[in-house]
Amino acid sequence: MKQLELFIERIILASRWLLIVFYVGLAIALALYAASFGFKLFKFATNIFSVDEADSILDMLGLIDAALIASLVVMVIISGYENYVSRFDDEDSVHWLGEIDTGSLKIKVASTIVAISSIHLLQIFLNVEKYNGENLMWYTIIHLTFVVSALFLAFIDRVAAMTKAMGRAKPPAQPKS
Repeated sequence: MKQLELFIERIILASRWLLIVFYVGLAIALALYAASFGFKLFKFATNIFSVDEADSILDMLGLIDAALIASLVVMVIISGYENYVSRFDDEDSVHWLGEIDTGSLKIKVASTIVAISSIHLLQIFLNVEKYNGENLMWYTIIHLTFVVSALFLAFIDRVAAMTKAMGRAKPPAQPKS
């Protein structure tokens, strides 16, 4: 029976390598998105003198949005691989990443989503004449939902860290009566 248990544990542990398919897929998607970014940048550069300032700002916000999304994908790929599959052999190549556990990754993802949502909301507000009041209200509510969710995630992560730290601290010695 112990042999069967060890065999099952090896299979379960080896299954983490299936995540490679997802991380490589995300890397391919990132390369395709980079090509899309290059096209948007080329279009922006060739039209820079023929568009008004508002359209120019909207185009730049779109480029910033793309950079944030790309950064988010890289963060998920690298920290996901490091946390769930295997450590990088060349730690110097990812020293800038720091220690990102799943809790801090969630916070970073949530704050990036809030930043992306903020850019989209700013793009909408710069084109406010194209939207009715009800649409503006819903876009704002959705954005605020992202903000509140990110704040709750940060709060929960902070409470969990404090609880963990308190669990490691030794209780004070009780005086003998």
